[in-house]
Amino acid sequence: MNGYVRRKTPEPVQVIKERRDEALKDLVARVPYIGYMGIDFDRRGDELTALLPYREDLIGNPMLPALHGGALSAFLEVTALITLSWSVFWPKLEDGDKINSSMPRLPRTIDFTVDFLRSGLPRDAYARAQVVRSGRRYASVSVSAWQDNHSRPIVQANGHFLMPAPSEAQ
Repeated sequence: MNGYVRRKTPEPVQVIKERRDEALKDLVARVPYIGYMGIDFDRRGDELTALLPYREDLIGNPMLPALHGGALSAFLEVTALITLSWSVFWPKLEDGDKINSSMPRLPRTIDFTVDFLRSGLPRDAYARAQVVRSGRRYASVSVSAWQDNHSRPIVQANGHFLMPAPSEAQ
């Protein structure tokens, strides 16, 4: 040989995208409440955006009408939980681990504080979470939701999560 190391041929982009999408789908399927609420996740690289599609049964105050605060809180908590789990799983997925063998246990909520900033109108809502700190046993996540304008959030929250021990099997 002439001193060059032969690299493995990279996978086609579509194969990588399908593997990532399948992993996200499997992760989301582990929380049945997400399906009940109708929440969907859009993935762009390692960034997730959650979508809560509008339904009439999500209205809490029909006089305004405004989305129910409990539904918005649950939406934010689910977004934080899935984003945190995805941030832990992403490096393993990129290292080529098998989806089912390395799927992380879900973190457990320690506390979750919600700030309601304005009424949620009867339309779709979007949310993004940011992992502020993630250690071996503890993580802190900030999340906000908006409807028409990302710079005008309707609700925001901060949560603390207990991370599963590495020895905890699925």
